[in-house]
Amino acid sequence: MIHGKLPGLIRPGRMDSELLIPFEADDVLQNHSLIQHLTLAAKDAALLQGVLMRTKEEPSSSETICFAPITLFPSPVPKNLFDQACEAQQDFNVLIDRISMDPEFLKKALASTIKADEFTARLFNIYNQVLEEGITQSITLGINRSDYMFDKKHDQSACLKQIEINTIAASFAGLAAKVPVVHRHVMHVWGKPEEAAKIQSNSAAKEICKGIAKAWELYGSPEAVVLFLVERVSRNIFDQRCLEMELWDKNIRVIRRHFIEIYERGTLDDNKRLHVDGYEVAIAYFRSGYSPDDYHSEECWAARLLIERSLAIKCPNIGTHLVGTKKVQQELVHSGVLENYLPEYPKAVERIRATFAGLYSIDEGPEGDEIIAKAMENPEAYVLKPQREGGGNNIFGEEIRQVLGGIKDGSKRSAYILMDRINPKAVKNYLLQSGTALKLSECIPELGMFGVYIRSCNRLVMNICAGHLLRTKSTEFADGGVSAGVAVLDTPYFI
Repeated sequence: MIHGKLPGLIRPGRMDSELLIPFEADDVLQNHSLIQHLTLAAKDAALLQGVLMRTKEEPSSSETICFAPITLFPSPVPKNLFDQACEAQQDFNVLIDRISMDPEFLKKALASTIKADEFTARLFNIYNQVLEEGITQSITLGINRSDYMFDKKHDQSACLKQIEINTIAASFAGLAAKVPVVHRHVMHVWGKPEEAAKIQSNSAAKEICKGIAKAWELYGSPEAVVLFLVERVSRNIFDQRCLEMELWDKNIRVIRRHFIEIYERGTLDDNKRLHVDGYEVAIAYFRSGYSPDDYHSEECWAARLLIERSLAIKCPNIGTHLVGTKKVQQELVHSGVLENYLPEYPKAVERIRATFAGLYSIDEGPEGDEIIAKAMENPEAYVLKPQREGGGNNIFGEEIRQVLGGIKDGSKRSAYILMDRINPKAVKNYLLQSGTALKLSECIPELGMFGVYIRSCNRLVMNICAGHLLRTKSTEFADGGVSAGVAVLDTPYFI
């Protein structure tokens, strides 16, 4: 169901943009003794609740850990925009799935990009090979996250604008589900029980694992395992462990392997079942594979191909991975594209289109030349995006001029797209990061909405909005996520 209201959601009421919540007041934010007291409570609660990361100094060891970066206070989020994002997530799930099954669209959309971007070309080569050999697995599991900012309109009200769709390794569901408990505790320590009661729980980890468990069940082999494809070094291991433990509690065995280990010890049997170290793999869940750095040798690429050729349910499969490229997202803004994929759901088309910011191709030709000229003249109005995931890759301001100046006369420009820069209203908060001095910051929140869907043959078995992620960063930084040390985990406080 993607037409109507999602079950269990409260419809948005009146939003008063002038509403002052207690932790926005200057006398609170400047009260040094209160802030120090609440900061200690927040850090201890984060450690107690398992809001954890490995340290920068020892990123491969759990012997020394720290609290994951968080805000001291939850950040104000318009309830109507949160509900809008949640409602649209089911629509995006269907859209992503249907595009992933359309090789002609993907080939046309990415034709120029694969000539300019080697990483996308390598992924596309795997996609082509899998298509030529034939799709082995009719069950698809998608775990994605659609990220938004709250764009400030001329009348100072806010509207929801999509930053990107993440179709591979959408992270932080595990830790995000724990942060509301921390912020409730901060409110209680401060003596604000009414405010504490307004902080809603976040079931992202449980909902995502319901999807993984359902797909595992559909695979139909009780002894088969869920394989987490992971990075060689992962500071964010505890986020992954949250999901692992949920699956273990459902009596589903989880194994963790790197690409090189799949190459060295993975095999396909006569029925193309994937076996790793003696385990049959029901689901290959990618928590790596989105960056060129994850493929540090040809053997890693061979491992990715082996997985894609197998009977294991891939999350995502290679087609769905390609749907998450910036170029495909840019193609969706063209007239008629959404209608083509969702012809029976006109309301879904409206909901999706309402979230789009301006996205522009800079491929060679008059249209690309025109938008490049506009960006060179006014770079502050745009963001230049390469075909990369993981945060910290986007290009802003004067650097846009420098990059475009170097590529505007060649085919390499097809490795990028341009997007209108979103202008959100800043909020004040304290960003708690291990080893960093406490200071009051002007901050920008970014809302991510998780989606889970399962398709078996051509039937949608599951389609849900599976919780959320709120990340906040200082206005000092234009780009970068939690793992990059820029953004911190946050909780919505509805206004």
